[in-house]
Amino acid sequence: MQYPILHAAPIITDQVVILGILMTILGFVFYTAALQNKYVLGFFKVIPPLLLCYFLPGIFNSAGVFDGANSPLAQVGSRYLLPSCLILFLLNLDLKELWSLRKRAGIMFITGTIGIVLGGPIAVWITAMISPETVGGAGPDAVWRGLGTLAGSWIGGSANQLAVREIVQPSTKLFSAIIAVDVFVAYLWMALLLYGASRFEQVDRWFRADSADVALLTTKMQQKELKNKRSPEVKDFILMLSFALGGTGLATFLAEPIAEYIQIHHPSLANLSLTNTYFWIILFATLIGIGLSFTAARRLEFAGASKLATVLLYMLIVTIGMQMDILAISDNPGLFLVGFLWLFFHALLLFFVGRYFKIPFFYFALGSMANVGGVASASVTASAFHPSLISAAVLLCVFSYAIGTYAGWLTALLMQLASP
Repeated sequence: MQYPILHAAPIITDQVVILGILMTILGFVFYTAALQNKYVLGFFKVIPPLLLCYFLPGIFNSAGVFDGANSPLAQVGSRYLLPSCLILFLLNLDLKELWSLRKRAGIMFITGTIGIVLGGPIAVWITAMISPETVGGAGPDAVWRGLGTLAGSWIGGSANQLAVREIVQPSTKLFSAIIAVDVFVAYLWMALLLYGASRFEQVDRWFRADSADVALLTTKMQQKELKNKRSPEVKDFILMLSFALGGTGLATFLAEPIAEYIQIHHPSLANLSLTNTYFWIILFATLIGIGLSFTAARRLEFAGASKLATVLLYMLIVTIGMQMDILAISDNPGLFLVGFLWLFFHALLLFFVGRYFKIPFFYFALGSMANVGGVASASVTASAFHPSLISAAVLLCVFSYAIGTYAGWLTALLMQLASP
Protein backbone atom coordinates (compact mmCIF):
# COMPACT_ATOMS: atom_id res chain seq x y z
CA MET A 1 0.00 0.00 0.00
CA GLN A 2 1.36 3.41 -0.96
CA TYR A 3 0.38 6.51 0.99
CA PRO A 4 -0.07 9.63 -1.14
CA ILE A 5 1.83 12.74 -0.25
CA LEU A 6 0.16 16.09 -0.48
CA HIS A 7 2.51 17.48 -3.16
CA ALA A 8 3.87 15.81 -6.30
CA ALA A 9 7.11 17.76 -5.88
CA PRO A 10 8.64 18.78 -2.54
CA ILE A 11 8.01 22.32 -1.36
CA ILE A 12 11.60 22.78 -0.15
CA THR A 13 14.61 21.49 -2.07
CA ASP A 14 17.44 23.63 -0.66
CA GLN A 15 19.44 21.30 1.60
CA VAL A 16 20.62 24.16 3.84
CA VAL A 17 17.00 25.03 4.59
CA ILE A 18 16.15 21.38 5.19
CA LEU A 19 19.08 21.02 7.61
CA GLY A 20 17.83 24.12 9.41
CA ILE A 21 14.36 22.55 9.74
CA LEU A 22 15.83 19.32 11.10
CA MET A 23 17.94 21.10 13.70
CA THR A 24 14.96 23.25 14.69
CA ILE A 25 12.94 20.09 15.24
CA LEU A 26 15.75 18.69 17.38
CA GLY A 27 15.94 21.87 19.44
CA PHE A 28 12.16 21.97 19.88
CA VAL A 29 12.02 18.37 21.10
CA PHE A 30 14.80 18.77 23.66
CA TYR A 31 13.59 22.17 24.86
CA THR A 32 10.04 20.96 25.47
CA ALA A 33 11.26 17.67 27.00
CA ALA A 34 13.15 19.70 29.64
CA LEU A 35 10.08 21.74 30.66
CA GLN A 36 8.65 21.02 34.11
CA ASN A 37 5.02 21.57 33.11
CA LYS A 38 2.95 18.62 34.38
CA TYR A 39 1.15 18.20 31.05
CA VAL A 40 4.41 18.22 29.11
CA LEU A 41 5.96 15.75 31.55
CA GLY A 42 2.92 13.50 31.19
CA PHE A 43 3.18 13.68 27.39
CA PHE A 44 6.85 12.68 27.36
CA LYS A 45 6.18 9.78 29.73
CA VAL A 46 4.00 8.34 26.96
CA ILE A 47 5.85 9.64 23.88
CA PRO A 48 9.65 9.56 24.38
CA PRO A 49 11.81 12.28 22.74
CA LEU A 50 13.58 9.64 20.63
CA LEU A 51 10.32 8.75 18.89
CA LEU A 52 9.61 12.39 18.08
CA CYS A 53 13.10 12.82 16.63
CA TYR A 54 12.27 10.07 14.15
CA PHE A 55 8.63 10.87 13.45
CA LEU A 56 8.47 14.68 13.28
CA PRO A 57 10.87 14.78 10.29
CA GLY A 58 8.86 11.83 8.91
CA ILE A 59 5.69 13.95 9.03
CA PHE A 60 7.40 16.67 6.97
CA ASN A 61 8.57 14.03 4.51
CA SER A 62 5.16 12.35 4.22
CA ALA A 63 3.46 15.73 3.75
CA GLY A 64 5.77 16.59 0.85
CA VAL A 65 7.59 19.47 2.56
CA PHE A 66 10.88 17.89 1.47
CA ASP A 67 12.02 14.71 -0.24
CA GLY A 68 14.00 12.85 2.39
CA ALA A 69 14.62 9.77 0.27
CA ASN A 70 16.68 11.75 -2.24
CA SER A 71 18.39 14.13 0.17
CA PRO A 72 22.20 13.86 0.51
CA LEU A 73 21.88 14.70 4.22
CA ALA A 74 21.02 11.09 5.11
CA GLN A 75 24.14 9.81 3.35
CA VAL A 76 26.27 12.44 5.12
CA GLY A 77 24.75 11.39 8.44
CA SER A 78 25.41 7.68 8.01
CA ARG A 79 28.94 8.09 6.61
CA TYR A 80 30.23 10.85 8.91
CA LEU A 81 28.12 11.07 12.06
CA LEU A 82 27.50 7.39 12.84
CA PRO A 83 31.12 6.15 12.89
CA SER A 84 32.12 9.34 14.72
CA CYS A 85 29.62 8.91 17.53
CA LEU A 86 30.57 5.24 17.94
CA ILE A 87 34.22 6.21 18.38
CA LEU A 88 33.31 8.81 21.02
CA PHE A 89 31.03 6.40 22.89
CA LEU A 90 33.80 3.79 23.01
CA LEU A 91 36.40 6.18 24.42
CA ASN A 92 34.96 5.41 27.86
CA LEU A 93 35.41 1.65 27.61
CA ASP A 94 37.20 0.60 30.80
CA LEU A 95 37.84 -3.14 30.52
CA LYS A 96 39.35 -3.35 34.02
CA GLU A 97 36.27 -1.76 35.59
CA LEU A 98 34.04 -3.88 33.38
CA TRP A 99 35.81 -7.03 34.54
CA SER A 100 35.14 -6.08 38.16
CA LEU A 101 31.39 -6.17 37.39
CA ARG A 102 31.53 -9.60 35.77
CA LYS A 103 30.09 -11.69 38.60
CA ARG A 104 26.63 -10.11 38.75
CA ALA A 105 26.17 -7.27 36.30
CA GLY A 106 28.24 -9.13 33.72
CA ILE A 107 26.35 -12.39 33.91
CA MET A 108 23.00 -10.61 33.61
CA PHE A 109 24.22 -8.47 30.72
CA ILE A 110 25.48 -11.54 28.83
CA THR A 111 22.24 -13.36 29.62
CA GLY A 112 20.28 -10.40 28.26
CA THR A 113 22.38 -10.37 25.08
CA ILE A 114 21.87 -14.10 24.56
CA GLY A 115 18.15 -13.54 25.13
CA ILE A 116 18.08 -11.03 22.28
CA VAL A 117 20.26 -13.05 19.89
CA LEU A 118 18.20 -16.24 20.37
CA GLY A 119 14.86 -14.56 21.09
CA GLY A 120 14.71 -12.90 17.67
CA PRO A 121 14.90 -16.10 15.60
CA ILE A 122 12.55 -17.89 18.04
CA ALA A 123 10.01 -15.07 17.77
CA VAL A 124 10.23 -15.16 13.96
CA TRP A 125 9.85 -18.96 13.94
CA ILE A 126 6.78 -18.89 16.21
CA THR A 127 5.18 -16.05 14.26
CA ALA A 128 5.88 -17.85 10.97
CA MET A 129 3.77 -20.79 12.18
CA ILE A 130 0.86 -18.46 13.05
CA SER A 131 1.14 -15.80 10.36
CA PRO A 132 3.93 -16.43 7.83
CA GLU A 133 3.16 -13.25 5.87
CA THR A 134 4.02 -11.17 8.96
CA VAL A 135 7.68 -12.25 8.83
CA GLY A 136 7.94 -12.89 5.08
CA GLY A 137 8.78 -10.49 2.28
CA ALA A 138 11.56 -10.42 -0.28
CA GLY A 139 14.45 -8.16 -1.19
CA PRO A 140 14.63 -4.92 0.82
CA ASP A 141 11.12 -5.67 2.16
CA ALA A 142 12.21 -8.98 3.72
CA VAL A 143 11.12 -8.58 7.34
CA TRP A 144 14.27 -10.18 8.74
CA ARG A 145 16.22 -7.16 7.44
CA GLY A 146 14.11 -4.74 9.45
CA LEU A 147 14.18 -6.98 12.51
CA GLY A 148 17.97 -7.15 12.20
CA THR A 149 18.11 -3.40 12.80
CA LEU A 150 15.92 -3.94 15.86
CA ALA A 151 18.46 -6.48 17.13
CA GLY A 152 21.17 -3.81 16.75
CA SER A 153 19.08 -1.44 18.85
CA TRP A 154 18.26 -4.03 21.51
CA ILE A 155 21.86 -5.16 21.96
CA GLY A 156 23.64 -1.82 21.55
CA GLY A 157 21.57 1.26 20.89
CA SER A 158 20.37 3.62 18.18
CA ALA A 159 23.87 3.97 16.71
CA ASN A 160 24.17 0.20 16.33
CA GLN A 161 20.65 0.00 14.90
CA LEU A 162 21.54 2.50 12.21
CA ALA A 163 24.83 0.70 11.54
CA VAL A 164 23.01 -2.63 11.02
CA ARG A 165 20.52 -0.77 8.83
CA GLU A 166 23.34 0.25 6.51
CA ILE A 167 24.62 -3.35 6.42
CA VAL A 168 21.37 -5.30 5.83
CA GLN A 169 19.62 -2.44 3.96
CA PRO A 170 15.88 -2.83 4.68
CA SER A 171 13.45 -0.63 2.75
CA THR A 172 12.62 2.77 4.23
CA LYS A 173 8.99 1.75 4.77
CA LEU A 174 9.99 -1.44 6.65
CA PHE A 175 12.48 0.46 8.80
CA SER A 176 9.79 3.01 9.64
CA ALA A 177 7.55 0.22 10.93
CA ILE A 178 10.40 -1.27 12.95
CA ILE A 179 11.05 2.06 14.69
CA ALA A 180 7.45 2.05 15.95
CA VAL A 181 7.86 -1.50 17.27
CA ASP A 182 11.20 -0.65 18.84
CA VAL A 183 9.97 2.36 20.76
CA PHE A 184 6.59 0.96 21.84
CA VAL A 185 7.78 -2.48 23.02
CA ALA A 186 11.10 -1.34 24.54
CA TYR A 187 9.58 1.55 26.49
CA LEU A 188 6.78 -0.64 27.79
CA TRP A 189 9.42 -3.06 29.08
CA MET A 190 11.35 -0.15 30.60
CA ALA A 191 8.19 0.99 32.41
CA LEU A 192 7.85 -2.50 33.94
CA LEU A 193 11.48 -2.42 35.09
CA LEU A 194 11.02 1.01 36.66
CA TYR A 195 7.96 -0.30 38.48
CA GLY A 196 10.10 -3.19 39.74
CA ALA A 197 12.82 -0.71 40.81
CA SER A 198 10.31 1.04 43.08
CA ARG A 199 9.77 -2.32 44.81
CA PHE A 200 13.22 -3.83 44.45
CA GLU A 201 13.39 -5.03 48.07
CA GLN A 202 10.38 -7.31 47.56
CA VAL A 203 11.81 -8.56 44.26
CA ASP A 204 15.19 -9.24 45.91
CA ARG A 205 13.44 -11.29 48.57
CA TRP A 206 11.74 -13.31 45.84
CA PHE A 207 15.14 -13.82 44.18
CA ARG A 208 16.58 -14.64 47.67
CA ALA A 209 19.31 -12.14 46.76
CA ASP A 210 21.80 -10.27 48.96
CA SER A 211 22.06 -6.67 47.72
CA ALA A 212 25.01 -5.66 49.94
CA ASP A 213 27.36 -5.43 46.96
CA VAL A 214 24.97 -2.98 45.28
CA ALA A 215 25.58 -0.60 48.20
CA LEU A 216 29.35 -1.05 47.81
CA LEU A 217 29.09 -0.39 44.07
CA THR A 218 27.11 2.79 44.78
CA THR A 219 29.85 4.12 47.05
CA LYS A 220 32.58 3.20 44.58
CA MET A 221 30.86 4.96 41.67
CA GLN A 222 30.22 8.07 43.78
CA GLN A 223 33.91 8.38 44.62
CA LYS A 224 35.02 7.85 41.01
CA GLU A 225 32.61 10.50 39.70
CA LEU A 226 33.72 13.11 42.25
CA LYS A 227 37.38 12.42 41.59
CA ASN A 228 37.30 12.81 37.79
CA LYS A 229 34.54 15.31 37.01
CA ARG A 230 35.74 18.55 35.33
CA SER A 231 34.51 21.36 33.11
CA PRO A 232 35.28 20.96 29.38
CA GLU A 233 37.50 23.40 27.48
CA VAL A 234 37.59 24.31 23.78
CA LYS A 235 40.68 22.11 23.44
CA ASP A 236 38.67 19.12 24.66
CA PHE A 237 35.98 19.54 22.01
CA ILE A 238 38.62 19.97 19.29
CA LEU A 239 40.33 16.76 20.40
CA MET A 240 37.02 14.88 20.55
CA LEU A 241 36.13 15.90 16.99
CA SER A 242 39.64 15.15 15.74
CA PHE A 243 39.50 11.64 17.15
CA ALA A 244 35.93 11.11 15.92
CA LEU A 245 36.27 12.46 12.37
CA GLY A 246 39.91 11.45 11.98
CA GLY A 247 39.00 7.92 13.07
CA THR A 248 36.07 7.89 10.64
CA GLY A 249 38.39 8.92 7.82
CA LEU A 250 40.89 6.20 8.71
CA ALA A 251 38.12 3.58 9.00
CA THR A 252 36.81 4.53 5.54
CA PHE A 253 40.32 4.49 4.05
CA LEU A 254 40.88 0.93 5.34
CA ALA A 255 37.37 -0.37 4.58
CA GLU A 256 36.95 0.48 0.91
CA PRO A 257 39.78 -1.65 -0.56
CA ILE A 258 38.87 -4.62 1.67
CA ALA A 259 35.21 -4.57 0.60
CA GLU A 260 36.25 -4.16 -3.04
CA TYR A 261 38.69 -7.10 -2.83
CA ILE A 262 36.08 -9.41 -1.30
CA GLN A 263 33.48 -8.33 -3.86
CA ILE A 264 35.82 -9.22 -6.73
CA HIS A 265 37.45 -12.39 -5.38
CA HIS A 266 34.85 -13.79 -2.96
CA PRO A 267 31.42 -12.54 -4.12
CA SER A 268 29.66 -15.41 -2.32
CA LEU A 269 30.42 -13.63 0.98
CA ALA A 270 27.82 -11.02 0.05
CA ASN A 271 25.30 -13.19 1.95
CA LEU A 272 27.25 -12.34 5.10
CA SER A 273 27.40 -8.62 4.16
CA LEU A 274 31.20 -8.83 3.89
CA THR A 275 31.14 -7.09 0.52
CA ASN A 276 29.39 -4.12 2.11
CA THR A 277 31.82 -1.24 2.63
CA TYR A 278 29.82 0.05 5.55
CA PHE A 279 30.27 -3.21 7.47
CA TRP A 280 34.03 -2.67 7.40
CA ILE A 281 33.77 1.06 8.21
CA ILE A 282 31.83 0.26 11.38
CA LEU A 283 34.23 -2.57 12.26
CA PHE A 284 37.31 -0.33 11.96
CA ALA A 285 35.58 2.59 13.71
CA THR A 286 34.75 0.27 16.60
CA LEU A 287 38.33 -1.00 16.80
CA ILE A 288 39.67 2.57 16.68
CA GLY A 289 37.35 3.60 19.53
CA ILE A 290 38.39 0.59 21.62
CA GLY A 291 42.06 1.27 20.86
CA LEU A 292 41.73 4.90 21.98
CA SER A 293 40.13 3.75 25.25
CA PHE A 294 43.54 2.32 26.24
CA THR A 295 45.17 5.75 25.86
CA ALA A 296 44.90 9.10 27.62
CA ALA A 297 42.08 9.93 25.18
CA ARG A 298 39.78 8.06 27.57
CA ARG A 299 39.96 11.03 29.94
CA LEU A 300 37.93 13.03 27.42
CA GLU A 301 34.88 11.20 28.74
CA PHE A 302 35.11 13.30 31.90
CA ALA A 303 34.92 16.40 29.68
CA GLY A 304 31.78 15.15 27.95
CA ALA A 305 32.81 12.83 25.07
CA SER A 306 29.68 10.69 25.39
CA LYS A 307 27.51 13.82 25.52
CA LEU A 308 29.01 15.06 22.26
CA ALA A 309 28.50 11.56 20.83
CA THR A 310 24.84 11.76 21.82
CA VAL A 311 24.49 15.12 20.03
CA LEU A 312 25.93 13.59 16.85
CA LEU A 313 23.66 10.60 17.25
CA TYR A 314 20.51 12.71 17.48
CA MET A 315 21.61 14.74 14.45
CA LEU A 316 21.90 11.41 12.65
CA ILE A 317 18.47 10.29 13.88
CA VAL A 318 16.67 13.31 12.40
CA THR A 319 18.38 12.72 9.04
CA ILE A 320 17.14 9.12 9.15
CA GLY A 321 13.70 10.29 10.26
CA MET A 322 13.40 12.57 7.23
CA GLN A 323 13.18 9.45 5.04
CA MET A 324 10.41 7.76 7.03
CA ASP A 325 6.85 6.91 6.14
CA ILE A 326 4.98 7.55 9.39
CA LEU A 327 2.06 5.26 8.48
CA ALA A 328 4.18 2.25 7.51
CA ILE A 329 3.36 0.18 10.63
CA SER A 330 -0.30 -0.03 9.54
CA ASP A 331 0.82 -2.29 6.67
CA ASN A 332 2.07 -4.96 9.09
CA PRO A 333 0.83 -4.51 12.69
CA GLY A 334 1.74 -8.15 13.35
CA LEU A 335 5.32 -6.95 13.85
CA PHE A 336 4.28 -5.92 17.36
CA LEU A 337 3.63 -9.62 18.10
CA VAL A 338 7.18 -10.43 17.03
CA GLY A 339 8.51 -7.70 19.32
CA PHE A 340 6.52 -8.89 22.34
CA LEU A 341 7.53 -12.55 21.84
CA TRP A 342 11.13 -11.48 21.43
CA LEU A 343 11.33 -9.49 24.65
CA PHE A 344 9.30 -12.12 26.52
CA PHE A 345 12.04 -14.68 25.78
CA HIS A 346 14.70 -12.14 26.82
CA ALA A 347 12.90 -11.44 30.13
CA LEU A 348 12.21 -15.11 30.82
CA LEU A 349 15.87 -16.02 30.44
CA LEU A 350 16.87 -13.18 32.78
CA PHE A 351 14.34 -14.30 35.40
CA PHE A 352 15.58 -17.89 35.38
CA VAL A 353 19.26 -16.89 35.61
CA GLY A 354 18.60 -14.17 38.20
CA ARG A 355 16.64 -16.47 40.46
CA TYR A 356 19.06 -19.39 40.06
CA PHE A 357 22.12 -17.29 40.98
CA LYS A 358 20.20 -15.15 43.54
CA ILE A 359 21.14 -11.91 41.81
CA PRO A 360 19.68 -8.58 43.04
CA PHE A 361 17.03 -6.96 40.87
CA PHE A 362 19.32 -3.97 40.16
CA TYR A 363 21.62 -6.20 38.10
CA PHE A 364 18.60 -7.78 36.41
CA ALA A 365 17.29 -4.35 35.35
CA LEU A 366 20.74 -3.05 34.42
CA GLY A 367 21.64 -6.14 32.40
CA SER A 368 18.40 -5.86 30.45
CA MET A 369 18.37 -2.12 29.76
CA ALA A 370 22.08 -1.96 28.90
CA ASN A 371 21.01 -4.18 26.01
CA VAL A 372 17.48 -3.12 25.15
CA GLY A 373 17.49 0.56 26.02
CA GLY A 374 20.98 1.87 25.42
CA VAL A 375 22.75 4.47 27.52
CA ALA A 376 19.80 6.85 28.02
CA SER A 377 17.27 4.27 29.17
CA ALA A 378 19.83 2.29 31.18
CA SER A 379 20.88 5.49 32.98
CA VAL A 380 17.27 6.34 33.84
CA THR A 381 16.73 2.80 35.13
CA ALA A 382 19.95 2.85 37.20
CA SER A 383 19.05 6.25 38.70
CA ALA A 384 15.78 4.76 39.94
CA PHE A 385 17.96 2.73 42.34
CA HIS A 386 20.55 5.46 43.07
CA PRO A 387 21.97 8.36 40.95
CA SER A 388 25.54 7.19 41.50
CA LEU A 389 24.78 3.89 39.78
CA ILE A 390 24.40 5.69 36.44
CA SER A 391 28.17 5.27 35.96
CA ALA A 392 27.83 1.49 36.09
CA ALA A 393 25.00 1.68 33.55
CA VAL A 394 27.12 3.79 31.20
CA LEU A 395 30.03 1.36 31.53
CA LEU A 396 27.92 -1.62 30.46
CA CYS A 397 26.29 0.38 27.68
CA VAL A 398 29.69 1.31 26.25
CA PHE A 399 30.48 -2.39 26.03
CA SER A 400 27.09 -2.99 24.36
CA TYR A 401 28.00 -0.32 21.77
CA ALA A 402 31.18 -2.28 21.04
CA ILE A 403 29.37 -5.57 20.32
CA GLY A 404 25.90 -4.37 19.29
CA THR A 405 26.48 -4.03 15.56
CA TYR A 406 27.99 -7.50 15.17
CA ALA A 407 25.57 -9.25 17.53
CA GLY A 408 22.72 -7.51 15.69
CA TRP A 409 24.15 -8.61 12.34
CA LEU A 410 24.44 -12.21 13.63
CA THR A 411 20.85 -12.10 14.89
CA ALA A 412 19.70 -10.82 11.49
CA LEU A 413 21.34 -13.80 9.78
CA LEU A 414 19.68 -16.20 12.25
CA MET A 415 16.31 -14.58 11.64
CA GLN A 416 16.86 -14.93 7.91
CA LEU A 417 17.24 -18.69 8.45
CA ALA A 418 14.08 -18.77 10.61
CA SER A 419 12.01 -16.78 8.12
CA PRO A 420 9.46 -18.58 5.90
